Amino acid sequence: MSGHSKWATIRHKKGAADAKRGKLFSKLIKEITVAAREGGGDEESNPRLRTAVLKAKSSNMPKDNIERAVKKGTGDLEGSDYVDMTYEGYGPGGVAIMVECLTDNRNRTAADVRSIFNKGGGNLGENGCVSFLFSRKGIIQYDAAEYTEDQVLEQALEAGADDVSTQGESIEVITEPEEFQSVVSAMQQAGFEHSYADVARVPEATVSLDEDGTRKALKLIEALDDHDDVQNVSTNLDIPDDFDPEG
Repeated sequence: MSGHSKWATIRHKKGAADAKRGKLFSKLIKEITVAAREGGGDEESNPRLRTAVLKAKSSNMPKDNIERAVKKGTGDLEGSDYVDMTYEGYGPGGVAIMVECLTDNRNRTAADVRSIFNKGGGNLGENGCVSFLFSRKGIIQYDAAEYTEDQVLEQALEAGADDVSTQGESIEVITEPEEFQSVVSAMQQAGFEHSYADVARVPEATVSLDEDGTRKALKLIEALDDHDDVQNVSTNLDIPDDFDPEG
């Protein structure tokens, strides 16, 4: 899990900076809108919407923004018609990469994603070429400076989590997607505030590269993640806890 955890931490810190210029909020609004359109505006009966709203609140999105995004999805306000698109491919060193997008222009997004792969030393593959290497899991992280693993472990397992481990500066809780919301809620009620929470694709096994290869692969992954239509990027790249992406 160390590779995914390190990327999640990098992405979370990057997202906090992106929020200052609106990029992160724009992506979250898309996700909330589509979730509400597909499953309705009631969070209690719409797991995808609950997860999207949780991410928005974790990123300090104003309540009004969240409510407007839901109304766009339910049709109470006018909004763009976004569709889900998933792309699969390989990065430098053969690392597997999955890219989940929300777009109102399929052709534009496909061309952009292909171009980013090519420029980053990777190549876009066929559907199914790497998806079998990942499984969808709920991931919740807590600051290891605030809580001990034993504290988190006891409460998380009681709440229905599958696993708890320390990953660098974070204590990571893994759940099945169906248990994600209930575990987050139970932990919050017990006084545990998470630093990161999402349902994401997690690699069954990771691939290690040398420092130069890791840096090149991570540069491609970040370029994909920076695209306005890209919601999530998953990889099986093992990023060491002491790796400095800025080095």
